[in-house]
Amino acid sequence: MAAHGGSSAYARSVLRIIDARTGEPVDAAPARRGLTRIEAHTEGFDVTALRLLLTADLLVRALELGGTPVWALLDEERQQAELRAGAAALGIRPFEDGRDAASGLGEAQVLHVVREEGGRPDGVRVAVAPVHSEAPPEEADPAALRLALLSRRRSVPVPLDAAVLAEAHDTLVRWRRAVAAWARQPSRPIPDEVRAELRTAWEDDLDVPGVLGVLRWVETAPDLPDGARFETYAYADRLLGLDLTHDLGAPT
Repeated sequence: MAAHGGSSAYARSVLRIIDARTGEPVDAAPARRGLTRIEAHTEGFDVTALRLLLTADLLVRALELGGTPVWALLDEERQQAELRAGAAALGIRPFEDGRDAASGLGEAQVLHVVREEGGRPDGVRVAVAPVHSEAPPEEADPAALRLALLSRRRSVPVPLDAAVLAEAHDTLVRWRRAVAAWARQPSRPIPDEVRAELRTAWEDDLDVPGVLGVLRWVETAPDLPDGARFETYAYADRLLGLDLTHDLGAPT
């Protein structure tokens, strides 16, 4: 695998995000590792709102992996119960109620996660493109839905239909079975170039499809020990939240 980022992933260990107001990248973490506040502005409940909350969840995970403390808030008055239930089903960690947090905690950076054509709060805006589906599919496996929503960069609309969900489900099943099989082999460290590829992807404006691409390469890469494949998938899943170790210990 060509390590596009190479060792620079270690030198630039700060998540940079495109500010929708200016089109320019900004550091999501303060220079001195102070608190970052993430506010999700959902504007009602639909699949795009869930994608927005998922983007906020990824920001939280990526910043915490880099050692930055994060305060995550949901700024929404409508359909909070539906939003929180839908988020929980997708494995999105809970948000505090933004209506009760106006005073702040002295945070050094504030990121507003908004719909692409939504409200325009002051501060850095992280815009999320729509999902082309009227409502969350009731029959969808939540983990497969999460993977389907992760499969495109957040600036690109997601067409969500039965075929997309089926592909995500099949990928998830294959990866979970592979991770369970690899776990039975001796552990091996993640190769430096693979770790660098992962970090370079997610620190570059949350390029989650880039992270998934690294996992696809690792899945079949020649001469890579199975123990290293396992550690790579477990490490990436700290960001992805797909429960890739779900089948560990299951009968073969």
